[in-house]
Amino acid sequence: MTYDPQHSPFKSTGGLRRILNALRYSWQGLKAAVKYEAAFRQELALAVLMIPAAFFLGRTTVEVFFLVGTVIMVLAAELLNSAIEALADALSVERHPLLGRAKDLGSAAVMLLLIFAGAVWIGVAISRFAVSYTHLTLPTRRLVEISVVHVSLKK
Repeated sequence: MTYDPQHSPFKSTGGLRRILNALRYSWQGLKAAVKYEAAFRQELALAVLMIPAAFFLGRTTVEVFFLVGTVIMVLAAELLNSAIEALADALSVERHPLLGRAKDLGSAAVMLLLIFAGAVWIGVAISRFAVSYTHLTLPTRRLVEISVVHVSLKK
């Protein structure tokens, strides 16, 4: 076999064996995340609660996909962040500004996705549970508004 600088000897050639190996490596990565990463375990625990809740909260298939999708995106970002942190720690345990920046950037990506996921969940919850006055006639809307004001004045 001749040396080819463009081809890594660690890359597989393809076929069913490659797919099975990829599945095995992915499973090993998930197990390592659960075993070694506290943040991933916390987010996974929330995902176990939130994914079933998405089927209750979402009124349409699109809403359910958005809710579940945001949870999965947070988990995927946390896996990537953990990979960056593990790689940085393997390179050097000493403080280095570029390694610190890499870790901070990974953390920032997770934070942005957490904010986005929270916004999506809040938006869907508001649309699900907010009182809609559009179906009421004008006199009925006025009665509802007056009763709301009356209740708030009592307090």
